[in-house]
Amino acid sequence: MRRTHSFPRTGCSRLLFSCRFNWSELTPLGLWGRSLGLQTEKSQFLLEGMPFRIFGGSMHYFRVPREYWEDRMLKMRACGLNTLTTYVPWNLHEKERGKFDFSKNLDLRAFLSLAAKNGLWVILRPGPYICSEWDLGGLPSWLLQDPEMQLRTTYKGFTEAVDAYFDRLMRVVVPLQYKKGGPIIAVQVENEYGSYAKDPNYMTYVKMALLNRGIVELLMTSDNKNGLSFGLVEGALATVNFQKLEPGLLKYLDKVQKDQPKMVMEYWTGWFDNWGGPHYVFDADEMVNTVASILKTGASINLYMFHGGTNFGFMNGALEADEYKADVTSYDYDAVLTEAGDYTSKFFKLRQLFSMVIGQPLPLPPMIESKASYGAILLHQYISLWDVLPALVQPIKSEFPVNMENLHLNDSIGQPYGYVLYETVIFGGGQLHTRDHVRDRAQVFVNTMYVGELDYNTVELSIPEGQQGFRQLRLLVENRGRVNYGLALNEQRKGLIGDVFLNKTPLRNFKIYSLEMKPAFMKSLQQVSGWSTVPDYFVGPAFFRGRLWIEQQPQDTFLKLQGWEKGVVFVNGQNLGRYWKIGPQETLYLPGPWLRRGGNEIVIFEERTAGRIIQSVDIPYLGRTQAFCVSVKRRDDAENQAPQPPAPRSRSRPYLGAVGGPGLQVAEGDELAQQAALLVAALDAAQLEVGLGALQDQAQVDGEAGHVDGEGPVRVKHGFPAVHLPRRVHLGRLVAQAAHEGHGPHRHLPGAAHLGGGTHSCRCLGGLFVPEIPHNSTLGGFSVFPA
Repeated sequence: MRRTHSFPRTGCSRLLFSCRFNWSELTPLGLWGRSLGLQTEKSQFLLEGMPFRIFGGSMHYFRVPREYWEDRMLKMRACGLNTLTTYVPWNLHEKERGKFDFSKNLDLRAFLSLAAKNGLWVILRPGPYICSEWDLGGLPSWLLQDPEMQLRTTYKGFTEAVDAYFDRLMRVVVPLQYKKGGPIIAVQVENEYGSYAKDPNYMTYVKMALLNRGIVELLMTSDNKNGLSFGLVEGALATVNFQKLEPGLLKYLDKVQKDQPKMVMEYWTGWFDNWGGPHYVFDADEMVNTVASILKTGASINLYMFHGGTNFGFMNGALEADEYKADVTSYDYDAVLTEAGDYTSKFFKLRQLFSMVIGQPLPLPPMIESKASYGAILLHQYISLWDVLPALVQPIKSEFPVNMENLHLNDSIGQPYGYVLYETVIFGGGQLHTRDHVRDRAQVFVNTMYVGELDYNTVELSIPEGQQGFRQLRLLVENRGRVNYGLALNEQRKGLIGDVFLNKTPLRNFKIYSLEMKPAFMKSLQQVSGWSTVPDYFVGPAFFRGRLWIEQQPQDTFLKLQGWEKGVVFVNGQNLGRYWKIGPQETLYLPGPWLRRGGNEIVIFEERTAGRIIQSVDIPYLGRTQAFCVSVKRRDDAENQAPQPPAPRSRSRPYLGAVGGPGLQVAEGDELAQQAALLVAALDAAQLEVGLGALQDQAQVDGEAGHVDGEGPVRVKHGFPAVHLPRRVHLGRLVAQAAHEGHGPHRHLPGAAHLGGGTHSCRCLGGLFVPEIPHNSTLGGFSVFPA
């Protein structure tokens, strides 16, 4: 067998900076022959019989536009990671029973092959349940048509559906395993089952379902500390999930399974947000220190998340304990990369750490794509929901209310997501009572007059008396996202799940309108007659439309909906997700590949109060932040406790990460200053001494601007904003000397520098040149020379 490495097998220590000569840096690109996959030998992993450590990061193909998959993978490699982990969402691949989709952004084969092309191994987490803050933990909602359904058990109705799904899924997965020349080195059996554990035979069933369909690589399980012993299955390596490394936590793995390598399958680099709460952030220094502590034990690690991405469409999950809390659209997660794929200080700090562990130069970080601010977009036309219904929606007639999943739609698999309107006739007013049968939130109308809202907390509403005769009572019910974690998965049916009463009499004879808002519906909506000019003030529900005109190559942007209340945004037919004025999230991420040169159609479904414009901005606003750290006591407890310690902060700019440096002042909305802050964060992450002179809004500097410790002046000619002109910058033993001439910020100046006798090209990050020693050479237009 031919190998690219011929290291002798030694008994070297597995501490942080020892055992340089192992195969942890080996990638799918560097292995020519294969016989032995990933194995365990006492306390270490072996790959082809050689010591190997997993440095992994999570990124989900279904949360990231396909056009950006490779960019994110290159950033993983540049951070020092060798393995990509991803979940597989059953509810996207089999939206309708028996109809499978592995195309476009769901092309799993292409995603895994691209990982191999870019030098990443893969740990695949195929479920069937994935949690992941994803609707119903990735399980398709049509499973809930069965009134006796017992999810995540060996209940026949569930296992038959899993078997059919795995039959199709494994046709994609099996050929991409390591022993068949692919990148998959391990496969996870289910996910965090120890926190559910309703059926002692279930994990064995899932394991055999994988093995019987051709899975031959190492199997793993994944649980928090309290779930470890309950989630075990014979023949699979147990791994642990946490954020805070408590004393003895990793040693606890030895009690669960002796003489096995330690693996942290989910080290939580941040946390997710719920509507109505803060934007959670996790301190970068604390995170990196914990990662370093994990690595010093010799353990392998996977960063969850390396890149979170977005819960596009209606796919967000929810929590339900003391109260129901839906997750926001953004899955930024305060991760290593931002929602839009930009660097944070966590990236630079981790890059330095992994570089020291690996002991080899890392690939250069790819250049960040700039973001666009397209300005104000006028929503000039609207059409009321009541005018849309007769033209586009054929009602279902039913004597009783029917939940979304059991509506006779979509080849009888029901309605999985969106809204549903229940309409019936009443002959007076009184007290409307839901008996807690609304899932999750209902707006109540009499004819077209808004009366109020019903939800988990409000179950009763007064219906005003009207003139004699019949009136239409309408309940517009939103499925805000199914719970994805906990013991209540079997109770996640949406819409009206039982009778609603008016004056203690159950309502009957409904017309039910499905408003899933699929692409075909949105396309037909554009052709409907009756669109009108938006008045100065309008109360929904209604659809609004406008056009964004782009002259140049489209770039990523963020849509800010100030003045709008609650709804969903569609751009060129793509569902960007939900917005809600209660926050914390204030902008929706709009990927550049979903835009086109020329006109771009924007449609908003607004439930209540509409504005007239939305703003395209180049900065995400994820809301007021709050420091957060999840202990390992119990994940379900942690998710429902107030974050500790509370530390309200100002409006978040997640791509900045930790910002520091003497004299640094970052102005709100000042893009150049923010980019300068990112530069300082990068320097700080590398633990280099940084000194910045005063940053001025406008500088007229001609001549000597300062000295670098007596080594020479920094000279600047012509006036321009001086936000990226440090008076002195120390890079280890390097000092910056520059003669910067020209007009404007000069964000993409050509240049090279001599470092240690060699000439190195420069790379650009967020409009500023970043110090990559010895591979990068320029700081915001300053060439770097040895002192």
